Amino acid sequence: MTQTKACPGFREALGFWLRLGFISFGGPAGQIAIMHEELVERRRWIGEERFLHALNFCMLLPGPEATQLATYCGWLMHRTWGGIAAGVLFVLPSALLLWGLSLVYVLYGQLGWVAAVFAGLKPAVTAIVVSALVRIGRRTLRTAWHWALAAGAFVAIFFLRIPFPAIVAAAGLAGWLVSRRWPGKLSGDPGPGEAPRANNLDTGSGRRATFRSAAKVLTVCAVLWTAPVIAAGLCQGWRGTLVSEGTFFGKAAVVTFGGAYAVLPYVGQQAVDHHGWLTSAQMLDGLGLAETTPGPLIMVVQFVGFLGGWNHPGGMSPLLAATLGAAMATWTTFVPCFAWIFAAAPLVETMRGERLWSDALGAVTAAVVGVILNLAVWFGWQVVRTGAGGVDWFALVLMGAAFVALQRFKSGLIPVLAGCATAGWLHGIF
Repeated sequence: MTQTKACPGFREALGFWLRLGFISFGGPAGQIAIMHEELVERRRWIGEERFLHALNFCMLLPGPEATQLATYCGWLMHRTWGGIAAGVLFVLPSALLLWGLSLVYVLYGQLGWVAAVFAGLKPAVTAIVVSALVRIGRRTLRTAWHWALAAGAFVAIFFLRIPFPAIVAAAGLAGWLVSRRWPGKLSGDPGPGEAPRANNLDTGSGRRATFRSAAKVLTVCAVLWTAPVIAAGLCQGWRGTLVSEGTFFGKAAVVTFGGAYAVLPYVGQQAVDHHGWLTSAQMLDGLGLAETTPGPLIMVVQFVGFLGGWNHPGGMSPLLAATLGAAMATWTTFVPCFAWIFAAAPLVETMRGERLWSDALGAVTAAVVGVILNLAVWFGWQVVRTGAGGVDWFALVLMGAAFVALQRFKSGLIPVLAGCATAGWLHGIF
């Protein structure tokens, strides 16, 4: 049985979160897989059950679930400052890299070398997702009920196109009903190598979780969230681009469920057709840049904010307007992530030992396995399929090599990602 290690010091954890911000490729599925590999498997700072409990809760929230999971894990280890450090450093490297790429894009146009590097990264990310799927599936699908929920979730999202939030809600309700009707049916036995329920993380910290404290957190975050929008309105006018961007991305952050893949079609349509911040071709290019950089895929909103400011400077220099637009989009998109975690995590942790709640979230985990399988199949198909409908044998071989390196030789994520990126770059040149 894998045991958790002592909770790391804040400085050590800070270094880890910074490193994670630079290697978290692959959208939500890949990033969750990387966090599971690093936090649970390699460093053993968080137990398997604790990690999955946090993942289950984050799947229920609006906004980018991987960012919220990182914030939750940081909060588990070092409370508020740990959550802030984890969430900020998970996003900051991507924000800085994407700002630089956005500037190069508007100045020089297409970035062929970025596409070549990404052609090598995509097979590696697919292998990481499949590897994580195997590990998580072994430990969470303990009973026939869990297997049925995972299979049902995959069929629902892959074949029936049922929205992700509906699948998660149905799985949680099913888990609650089964646990209530047949107690113990969803408990199962601990999976092989699963961390014990009681680990090194103390959730008490001498403070009781209350709805009053949650309300205070939400109030503070709401003030911080809206302050830049109000400042932009006072300086540039309430009909300026910055206010429009802040209002739009803020609204999208709190009402959209299902992660980046669910919200991006809406963002693209509104940004292109309604607001006219950029063209549809530029939106596709921005999505490619966001996929190439580490961090959340939803970071494409920063590119949209950058282009919106660049194309509609409103009396400022284009670069200043674009930078402020990128910052506004990023701020209003990600501040709610901290609000949800800091307000709700203490309450969620107090319910961790309750059977009905735990079984309901365990059912959500099983459904998430099916959803991750859907993402792995979809992403893998996009990777190995050529434009003419054939098979990209280079991508297929590279994907297999990355999977073998991860599973058979236990290679680290950075060597695998770096090796595949280099192979993609060389393949693009020659």
